[in-house]
Amino acid sequence: MFQDVTPWIAASEEITSGLSYDNVRPCIHTSNFMLKKLFIQITESISVETSTETDVAGREDALRLATAVLMIDVARADHVFEESEFDRVLQLIESHFALSPEHSAALFNAAGEEADDMVSLYEFTQILHKHLDETEKARIISMLWQVAYADGQLDKYEDSLVLKISDLLYVSRGRVMRLKHDAQKVAGVPIHE
Repeated sequence: MFQDVTPWIAASEEITSGLSYDNVRPCIHTSNFMLKKLFIQITESISVETSTETDVAGREDALRLATAVLMIDVARADHVFEESEFDRVLQLIESHFALSPEHSAALFNAAGEEADDMVSLYEFTQILHKHLDETEKARIISMLWQVAYADGQLDKYEDSLVLKISDLLYVSRGRVMRLKHDAQKVAGVPIHE
């Protein structure tokens, strides 16, 4: 009825004989970290979203930061961050989010640090795509065009970046082109038909 497990025990001892705690500890640490991370992700996905003031404030902060990071990234796309672009980004942050000059400067600084460390647009565009409606996304694209034209010209890298962001936000190309045209007109850049 019971099977002899002696061969299994002997094989197990042979396999583990060369292992020590020091050899296994890095694997255990990595496994624990991965399990903890997986547990947090599962817990977050299962938990019910609550609309407390803290959650709303955190969401608003994330939206503001994501928008400011994208504006700074567009301003830096041509590898020249001119004063006119700096001023335009600060002015747009202040007016769009109705922030004081001090809060705008703090957001700008935080966004600058995030933009320095940014590896991908996706993490920022995903936040905006998930929480904004079509009109709000179009407003973001409009601000990005305004930043791109702030220095009186549109660099090919700025153009490409705004188009890429608009694709990630799922804003229609026709609307994006109208917003680009409007920003170009406001900046006083000659329109070539």
